[in-house]
Amino acid sequence: MSAETIAYLNPPDTCPAQGLYSHATSVPAGRTLHIAGQLSVGLDGSVVGKNDFDAQMRQVLDNLGAVLEGCGLGFNNIAVFTTYLVHSQDIETFMNIRAELFPKLFGGTQYPPNTLLIVDRLVKEEFLIEIQATAYADPAGAMQQA
Repeated sequence: MSAETIAYLNPPDTCPAQGLYSHATSVPAGRTLHIAGQLSVGLDGSVVGKNDFDAQMRQVLDNLGAVLEGCGLGFNNIAVFTTYLVHSQDIETFMNIRAELFPKLFGGTQYPPNTLLIVDRLVKEEFLIEIQATAYADPAGAMQQA
């Protein structure tokens, strides 16, 4: 990995990550993209997966992927996530979907830091999950898998 790429870091003498994330990200100097929290909204503007966390999370990741792609980027450009869940009971499903999808989305086994928060509600009662991200906006500097 060159000094010009995103590096996900788990420094020595730190506790193990409690899920599919790294403790820190080193991002080379350059442009960053701050991506608004993505919700489970279809192209027609409707809520996708009402009362279905699994469907909502998949739609949120699809929407995040579409924003990245529309900006000429991919999941490997993500430096950090913030995830908001409405129900703590969805944490296990959240972790399972990540374990299923992240190796495909990131093409490997290293993932950006993620802060997971449980909140009272999101902008509409129907929404169960929202994911916000910061990405390094130079595709040449994206995370490279070994």
